[in-house]
Amino acid sequence: MINFVLVALLALTLCSNGIARAADEVGRLPAATTGEGYAPQQTCLGCHAEQSGQWQHSDHGWALRDANAENVLGNFDDTRFDEAGVKAHFYRKDGGYFVNIEGEDGKPADFRILYTFGHQPLQQYLVALSRGRLQALTIAWDSRPEGQGGQRWFSLYPGQRFIPGDPLHWTGRYQNWNAMCADCHSTRLLKQYDDKQDSFASTWKEQAVGCQSCHGPGQTHVDWATAKPAGSQANKGLAVDYKALGSKGVVEQCAYCHSRRQGLGTGQLPGHPQLDQSLPATLRAGLYHADGQIDGEVYEFGSFIQSKMYAAGVTCTDCHNPHTTKVRIEGNGLCQQCHNPQPNTARFAGLQAKDYDSPAHHHHAAGSPGAQCANCHMPTKTYMVVDPRRDHSLRIPRPDLAGQTDSPDACTACHQDQKPAWAAAAIEQWFGAPKRPQHYGQAFHAVQADPSTTLSRLGYLLADKANPAIVRATAADQLADLGPAASSNLRWALQDPDPLIRAYAVSGFSSVPPEQRLKTLLPLLEDPSLAVRDEAVRAMADIAPTQLPQASQALFKALAADYEQRLRGNADLPGGRLNLAVLLSRQGHDEQAMEQYRQALHMDPYFTPARVNLVTLASGAQRLDEAEGLLRDGVALDKTPVADRGNLAYMLALLLVERGKAEEALGWIEQAAQALPGNPRIRYNQGLLLSRMERRPEALEALRSGLQQSPDDPDLLYSLIYLHALAGERQQAFGYVRHMREVAPDDPRLQAIEPYWRNGQ
Repeated sequence: MINFVLVALLALTLCSNGIARAADEVGRLPAATTGEGYAPQQTCLGCHAEQSGQWQHSDHGWALRDANAENVLGNFDDTRFDEAGVKAHFYRKDGGYFVNIEGEDGKPADFRILYTFGHQPLQQYLVALSRGRLQALTIAWDSRPEGQGGQRWFSLYPGQRFIPGDPLHWTGRYQNWNAMCADCHSTRLLKQYDDKQDSFASTWKEQAVGCQSCHGPGQTHVDWATAKPAGSQANKGLAVDYKALGSKGVVEQCAYCHSRRQGLGTGQLPGHPQLDQSLPATLRAGLYHADGQIDGEVYEFGSFIQSKMYAAGVTCTDCHNPHTTKVRIEGNGLCQQCHNPQPNTARFAGLQAKDYDSPAHHHHAAGSPGAQCANCHMPTKTYMVVDPRRDHSLRIPRPDLAGQTDSPDACTACHQDQKPAWAAAAIEQWFGAPKRPQHYGQAFHAVQADPSTTLSRLGYLLADKANPAIVRATAADQLADLGPAASSNLRWALQDPDPLIRAYAVSGFSSVPPEQRLKTLLPLLEDPSLAVRDEAVRAMADIAPTQLPQASQALFKALAADYEQRLRGNADLPGGRLNLAVLLSRQGHDEQAMEQYRQALHMDPYFTPARVNLVTLASGAQRLDEAEGLLRDGVALDKTPVADRGNLAYMLALLLVERGKAEEALGWIEQAAQALPGNPRIRYNQGLLLSRMERRPEALEALRSGLQQSPDDPDLLYSLIYLHALAGERQQAFGYVRHMREVAPDDPRLQAIEPYWRNGQ
């Protein structure tokens, strides 16, 4: 069964406990009653007027506000929007703000705007639907000045229309505020998701991202301040001691919201390590380019922890004012806080103090865009149509790597009429030939191009402790997909000081024999990081508790029960349902797992991991009609990504062969081969099927086609040897024998036929 526990959709996940209170008559969510040490929202403002004044106009202060005249930026003066079949009418009535738009039933209806969501460079709007849901409209207000193209309504999906039932329709799963956005746009959100009713009873401690989001529950500090003690209480009763956290701990306080991650179901826990709250995503394709540059919407954490700045001890607040959320200094002065020509001014070890703000370094006219540090070292990518965000890895521009990693480069992003080779030549002319070690992006890209090198290349990246932890964790993540074959590489990673690496190494042991698995993973049940403990529980879930040592049984049962409860609280998105289903399946509860997979597909029919796993379970239970129907439904979806459709077509072809429908299977396997040219196994099976059907010329053509994509694949080579030898075509066969001797000299199939080709034949 394919392991999809760490899925592509790492959604923002929330806490599932707390006090439920009903929404008011128009659907507004209530604030939770005081508790957990949180003070009333306005309490901080009296003593901290300067900070609260800065915060009020910040991105955090605008994270979530009531829809009233002070907060609504969009034009609701009887304004109409019509694009690609998406129609909306924005208007005011009885002091409120409304939109007439297509609802869940496909019919236009009036909906009241309850909350504003952000402010610059765009503002979204939230509407209440049944089952406690708040939904974000996919038509947003461009709040930029008119001269910059703003002051207009625009679609977040330009030129596209999603019908009701599609997860990207504004009423759909991926526009649900409770699941996707809430815990990072409010303070101490209690999501309270009911996985059986698919409903929410969400509350928060503070509307918007308030003081206690970062400083933690504040009542003890308020009590200290109110008592005006003569002596001093340690840390003045503050829940989070930023001085004690250290630089990495400070960064992790921002990381819960400023990262792409899989929540652990605890909600945000200020002052706690990141991996007690969530598991950050690795540098996988679709989120990052091979060299670690941003691709998908990943926020800042995964980029920043690749940087030399992070390694040197720089924190978010060295560059950003945490109350205004703006940079502390505009322009190159921000970087010159550390990088300047004055002696003894480098604030952090390893950061050079020299004159970077000069044409001698940047080779552009002073004051021009090319002379700005951030434009070269922090290039932007635009998300949500109008929102450019900077890559925080602060990397040296490497256009010389663009061709080796298929990654963008900052130089030609600006000089769009040039090629990366031109930019690389210019840099070499300025600074001389670079003498740099191999970049990890080269290894990741090489593995994508030639999976046969995975063990060696990724094993080296994992072992090299000079690489950033997220790079090594990415290597562990990809090695884990190989299962037992990578266990020798991953065994050492389980003892790594960094919990991110330990967490991603665990799943590589999910399929090793139980006795070996217990010996390796049992100590991790007491790992200090929750994410590591969770991964260990999942990996051991198919082992009966009675097989564990007596001293570990109670602990394992308690951890497994807690893990399942948190998974159920996070089952509001397809990825969460899948994680729950995988746990249930590993525990032997296949029927329950299948139901969770069905619920995931109900939420998002395009969510291929759930469809693949459900087909696998149905096939294993000999429910072949159900499996075939699921696959046919999947390949029939018109918006399925090419690679996903190729995988489903391949599975359908194999199932049809099993069911005696070889002729139809050929069409699907050809579609799979076209969609997945890098998978030589498809052409191999296509060749075997055609050979079995006595269509030898077509079989040879299929195998040769596969060899064009994967010239060193032993299965393809051996199949061609066999077919030519069977026909007495010794000369043609021997060419493939020679090739196989070079690339797979120890292959037992080759050794078995060597006597036939001995004596130079």
